[in-house]
Amino acid sequence: MAHAEYHRSEVGGWLRAAVLGANDGVVSIASLVLGVAAAAGGEGAVVTAGVAGLVGGALSMAAGEYVSVSSQRDVELADLERERRELAESPAAERSELIGLYEAKGLTSDLAAQVAEALVATTDPLRVHAREELRLDPDDLARPMQAAVVSACSFAVGAALPLATITLVPASLRAAATLGVALVTLALLGGLSARLGRAPVARAVVRVVIGGALAMGLTYGLGAVFGAAS
Repeated sequence: MAHAEYHRSEVGGWLRAAVLGANDGVVSIASLVLGVAAAAGGEGAVVTAGVAGLVGGALSMAAGEYVSVSSQRDVELADLERERRELAESPAAERSELIGLYEAKGLTSDLAAQVAEALVATTDPLRVHAREELRLDPDDLARPMQAAVVSACSFAVGAALPLATITLVPASLRAAATLGVALVTLALLGGLSARLGRAPVARAVVRVVIGGALAMGLTYGLGAVFGAAS
């Protein structure tokens, strides 16, 4: 009976961009609004700083992801073009290389040659060589626009949580409430990321929570110092 299998690669780059974007949004904006609030900034200053940080951060994340993933896609396309050229100019050498790859996986020379011949005869040779040599799927290359949109949207969603918290709760509770919401959100995101990647959940949660707490605590402390000095 066939059974469904789940692989980490199925998660895709878009989920990586989403988790990173949301994490950055939570930490960046929570740190920003806590720092402004600690500096005795009024509600208007806190909201203005938070909204500006949300918009600027989302655009920055989108631009960064687009440039990064575009560079990755350019490399992938260059590798595919080089492989296409080698197949046209040196088919015998490419065939030998493919057979060698199968032999390295444990097949005998005769069986490796049969597998290579069968695959190339029934499938696009470029697709076969791209998969075996380059570990690339020509139909599933890096997508810069997708990464940029996902990263920007997830940053905005993550940033909106601490911003809404510090805006809506009473002034006497806003620092504690914002810190609490941010840390809980970071813990959930860290656990989700680890679970999808089949990594240790507890370790990921502790790492992201400690890192976020340090960032927010440092920013809050600096805001308090500068607020007292002003």
